[in-house]
Amino acid sequence: MATSDGFGPRVLRYLESARNLVGCAGGAVGLGLHFAGLGGAWWPGVVAGLYGVGALLTPGPGPRPGPGPDPGDPELPGARVPGLEEPRPPRPEPEPEPAPAPDPELVALAAYLDTVPLPPSAGVDGLLAALRAAGPGPVAERIVRHRLPVAVAGYLRARTWQPWAGPGDPDPAVQLGREVDRLTAELS
Repeated sequence: MATSDGFGPRVLRYLESARNLVGCAGGAVGLGLHFAGLGGAWWPGVVAGLYGVGALLTPGPGPRPGPGPDPGDPELPGARVPGLEEPRPPRPEPEPEPAPAPDPELVALAAYLDTVPLPPSAGVDGLLAALRAAGPGPVAERIVRHRLPVAVAGYLRARTWQPWAGPGDPDPAVQLGREVDRLTAELS
């Protein structure tokens, strides 16, 4: 019987088969007998024999399914005969795919940002709306998981130290707004 796969896949299939595993268990029993002092000088034959008995007595896989019957064969019940086919009923229209579920990380980030005193001028709400509209993707994922939380954390740290900042230090709200604008541009 000719097969379409090569030698390597057949060997791998045998190594993973139940026959080989049972044969190996038999061989292991033979080694155990040798180490127990039984078998004497014939121990390699005992190991090989137990492997062979295990591999030969284990039932092999069932027959592979062959090609199915020819649907045009008039001998089969329910066969279609050319020229006598019944009209097919119209196929139902496929239902539209449901909207993707909201990203749980985006929902959690938005809930957290609602508790943080952010300036409306920074545009964080607009970025969150754009992230919801964009849906999942590598850019949105990077913004939600890393870039926006880092920008907000930087804003909060800068605001904490603002009383000790010098007169020339930048405004933290303006810095946050610039970063949000940058992130919004990356998203589109």
